[in-house]
Amino acid sequence: MSPSETTYSHPTSAHPPENTPDPTLTSSTASASVEPSSTTTTDTQDAKVETHRQSTTYSSSSAQLSHLTLNLSRALRQFPDFPSPGILFEDICPIFRNPATLNDLITALELFIAPENGGPGKPDLIVGLDARGFLMGPALALRIGAGFAPIRKKGKLPGQVERASFKKEYGEDVFEIQADAVEKGQKVLVIDDIIATGGSASAAGQLVRRLGGDLIGFVFLLELDFLKGRDKLDAPVWTLLTGQKSNRN
Repeated sequence: MSPSETTYSHPTSAHPPENTPDPTLTSSTASASVEPSSTTTTDTQDAKVETHRQSTTYSSSSAQLSHLTLNLSRALRQFPDFPSPGILFEDICPIFRNPATLNDLITALELFIAPENGGPGKPDLIVGLDARGFLMGPALALRIGAGFAPIRKKGKLPGQVERASFKKEYGEDVFEIQADAVEKGQKVLVIDDIIATGGSASAAGQLVRRLGGDLIGFVFLLELDFLKGRDKLDAPVWTLLTGQKSNRN
């Protein structure tokens, strides 16, 4: 029974006179019928407020992310035929020379991996690839409160290591990670500056899983999508920028 039905604003001969209690209605019954409706109304209002808050937060962070990625794209520069003929090299060094664009990069990565933006959420550990993953990984890890572990070229790490070989767009190489770098069950996010053919990232993912880590995904600053490197990866891939524009300089 709804609150309006228990008020009886229009008495009839079937009801007691005005100001006289109706013996068929107890105060507890009236109270019980009103409270659920009030609670339901409050819950609905709270849900609407939360939905609006989430929508506003998403719109705000999405707009901020678009602005940041535009700044980062403008900061990149290119060198043709480096390190070998036919390679158009994407240079990220200018980003790190300017504290403002460096902060843009880390903030963009932080927003990008947030669940509300479709990202994997906070990892327990960020694994950075040799060598430019070392520039991005520790700063992001510090920002979000995660650990960091490096994956290095062969012969650069002391102690027991796990090893994986891979082919790159201009050669072959070997990656290593210290055997105790990843704890079993840790949520791990692999980070690097660029995904090209995907060979190095794939090797990194293999090493993470070999040590018992839960590989939640890969994140990159730039994807050279025409090389289809993400097809080699067996975990979700997130990239801030996509494509190779020849007019960045």
